[in-house]
Amino acid sequence: MSEAREPQVHDLTPEDVARGLAQGKILLIDVRELNETAVERYPEAVIVPLSSFDPAELPDPQGKQVVFACRSGRRSVTASQAAQAHGLAYDSHLAGGILAWKAAGLPTEND
Repeated sequence: MSEAREPQVHDLTPEDVARGLAQGKILLIDVRELNETAVERYPEAVIVPLSSFDPAELPDPQGKQVVFACRSGRRSVTASQAAQAHGLAYDSHLAGGILAWKAAGLPTEND
């Protein structure tokens, strides 16, 4: 019997994600915790903290590509794998997270 393979997660660059958001082709789901998103957020992201993550409760992407994001890119991979294990074809994440997003000079929102 062969071992089950981990679901594959595709890396997207901050520029890819920003372009997809601008074109209305991406639904960005931020899986950071509320204390993190209160300080700084991705524009237009839906916040679904990983601590209470349930793939069944993700919003309907309405034809958009779902992309997970976090601080550095670790939790977004976990979220993508969990969604895939639930039967959803959500296999993309923002590589490098909000750290890479800011390093690319892209805007964030804060209170």
